[in-house]
Amino acid sequence: MEFFCYHRDRAGSVALRAELMEDHWGYMDGYAAELIARGPTFRSGGAEPSGSVHVVDLPGPAAARAFAFDEPNYQAGVYRDVLLRRWRNLLGRTMWEFPGGGTGGDRYLVLGLGPVRAEGVAAGPTGLPDGTDHDDLIAFGPLLSDDGTTWIGTAALVRAADRDRALGVLAPVRYADVEVHDWEFGGRR
Repeated sequence: MEFFCYHRDRAGSVALRAELMEDHWGYMDGYAAELIARGPTFRSGGAEPSGSVHVVDLPGPAAARAFAFDEPNYQAGVYRDVLLRRWRNLLGRTMWEFPGGGTGGDRYLVLGLGPVRAEGVAAGPTGLPDGTDHDDLIAFGPLLSDDGTTWIGTAALVRAADRDRALGVLAPVRYADVEVHDWEFGGRR
């Protein structure tokens, strides 16, 4: 089962995050085979981290909760909260298989949160919105209820020229709220 996990940083936790970087990476090394995508988010236009994205394929909800809440930064208080949802990998690849590679261009996490879903919005054969430039999608899929049956939003990792173009990946009219976060490929440097 695939899960989307977004840990949001607590204010004032940058120093603690830096202190625990090696512990965090070591923890993630244990999940290397299960990771679909990963990386930090940043405050708009800045170098200060604001959170951490992990998309992971695990046996079930209990394993996903353990992954999210046993993570060293979470245990130490770096994060203020965690968004953990079932997810479906509509692109069928990992971020490391993204044809655009890990460098070049700006990258964003775009979260469309439900429950509003306008009728008549056309989706292509993959479930992606029609008109979406698939070449710039790094990861894309629905956020789902715990049982995997109810759509509650969408998460996308995207390469885009700017925040407005990243926002365009999800038609805001389809969602009660849309968030755009600066994001980069994660892992050891």
